Amino acid sequence: MLRAISHLPAGHGQGPAFDNVVLDHDQRRLRRKLLTLSGGGEVMVDFPQTITLDHLGALQLEDGRLVTIIAAPELLYEVRGRDTTHLVRLAWHIGNRHTSAQLEAERLLIQRDHVLKLMLEGLGASITEVREPFFAEHGAYHSHADTGHALLAR
Repeated sequence: MLRAISHLPAGHGQGPAFDNVVLDHDQRRLRRKLLTLSGGGEVMVDFPQTITLDHLGALQLEDGRLVTIIAAPELLYEVRGRDTTHLVRLAWHIGNRHTSAQLEAERLLIQRDHVLKLMLEGLGASITEVREPFFAEHGAYHSHADTGHALLAR
């Protein structure tokens, strides 16, 4: 069985991959998992701590080969406000429900949930169904020793 020994970030420059793996948002956050590659092979990931695999990053295997990570398109709601202040209020309500969200200047993306949709529409949001990769902001609830911690400057 193939085993991953490290994760390389997007833009790693280590050369082409021999295969890829397509994972949704939740699947890209892992510590130990057996992944099925697009070509049908399998790779065991067993890292010392939980990490988030970067879209277009790579897993480096024991034999030196690379596997590209591709963020899968997901069924999402695109949330828009009347203006910036309204969008910030909507983001607060989403966060208050401990819901993962992708935060952008003009919109928010959340995984589809009809209850949240009704709440946001009630708050005056414009909601559109979209299908695209999801890159949610990770919360500040994981290890403070992690160099990728949400509270540390990037």
